[in-house]
Amino acid sequence: MLRMLADPTRLRLMALLRDGEYDVTALVAAVGVARPAVSQHLGKLRLAGLVSVRREGRRALYRARGGHVRRLVTEVLHAASHRITGAVEHD
Repeated sequence: MLRMLADPTRLRLMALLRDGEYDVTALVAAVGVARPAVSQHLGKLRLAGLVSVRREGRRALYRARGGHVRRLVTEVLHAASHRITGAVEHD
């Protein structure tokens, strides 16, 4: 799971998906990456069990899979922020 979150694009996708559902078009616009790349990253995240998909007509809506995954993404983002800013680590 952590290896999946080590990729900057996947981490940005997961940061969005932890807070709600998005289709591929919205994710492409939000992260500024080509549609095929976003689709490929979403596929990898699904295989890793980090993302679930729900169909609404022809649209596929993606979201982070469960509370544990959302908390994991939040912790990874906090750790990265501390590392970048030099903030003191928490115990």
